[in-house]
Amino acid sequence: MGRLIVIEGLDGAGKQTLAGALSGELTARGLSVGRAAFPRYGQDVHADLVAEALRGAHGDLAESVYGMAVLYALDRQRSAEWLRARLAEHDVLLLDRYVASNAAYGAARLWQHADGEFVSWAYQLEVTRFGLPEPELQILLRVPSEVAADRAERRERSGTGDGRDRFESDSGLQDRCAAVYLELAEMSWWSPWHVVDDAATTDPVGLADRVIA
Repeated sequence: MGRLIVIEGLDGAGKQTLAGALSGELTARGLSVGRAAFPRYGQDVHADLVAEALRGAHGDLAESVYGMAVLYALDRQRSAEWLRARLAEHDVLLLDRYVASNAAYGAARLWQHADGEFVSWAYQLEVTRFGLPEPELQILLRVPSEVAADRAERRERSGTGDGRDRFESDSGLQDRCAAVYLELAEMSWWSPWHVVDDAATTDPVGLADRVIA
């Protein structure tokens, strides 16, 4: 069974850049690496409902923190067997966002911290009830929220993004989400965490050492 490694961070933090560099280094070492991202827009109906709600469809669904979180969670629950199959096929499976993203964004929307009720609820739903595979390591890509927002905006202007929703454009929410992410990392929520500060300057060799340690 392969190792499940998750990269977490704000929209525009550089998760894809970091995943590419890490994947390249692991592949150079002779390891088989698979990659996936959540939400699975265009692949799962729950993820598509999320995207539609964030852009104003389905009435007031987007206003429900728990309702949206359930849709995000169902997207992952529907992928559970696929994830296990991919872990059986590869030495390492890299995920761009996973359960912690649901916990962090929901808590931030409710102005809660990592030790609050929402994070506990998200754990009970996705880990306890849905039984999702546990990551061996969660990597938090920590960047200032204004930097992440600027990158995401430039990506949209260049036509390489998929459209920023109103929550991704809410700087206060992004600040709170970044804080919850860091709290999750500091408390080793669900599994060990490793924090890096910049995808462009992070040493992929050292990070690969951490992944396979």
